[in-house]
Amino acid sequence: MTAKSGALVLIKAGDGASPEVFTTVGGLRTSDLMVNHRAMVTSNVQSGAWQQLVSNAGMLSLQLSGSGVFTDSASEEMVRAHAFAGSVNNYRFVFGNGNFVTGAFLITAYQRSGAHDGEEVFSLALESAGNVTFSTM
Repeated sequence: MTAKSGALVLIKAGDGASPEVFTTVGGLRTSDLMVNHRAMVTSNVQSGAWQQLVSNAGMLSLQLSGSGVFTDSASEEMVRAHAFAGSVNNYRFVFGNGNFVTGAFLITAYQRSGAHDGEEVFSLALESAGNVTFSTM
């Protein structure tokens, strides 16, 4: 398997229209994607010592975090507004190989920082707040 760059992730925010249009708001220089699947246990006294799990019945969630640079001031203002409002909004994350994840997300952490002689960067963490789709190019 050929190694891939880990920093090639674009963040796109949806406009809420139908059909929804996604606009790039920034790029991540570092990223971390985690898929969580909380299992549903159906073990009981009769099942003995073994744990029994129900297939496809648990709670699936996706967390994405990273840091990068916004495309412009309007993008920063929109993401900041979503973070302060605690609102659930549609986002699309496009990876370097063309695959993408789309769904409703809540910004659970947001940070801006910068040095006097460098660009302003942001860090954020998002958690899925509904169905998420993974698509390949």
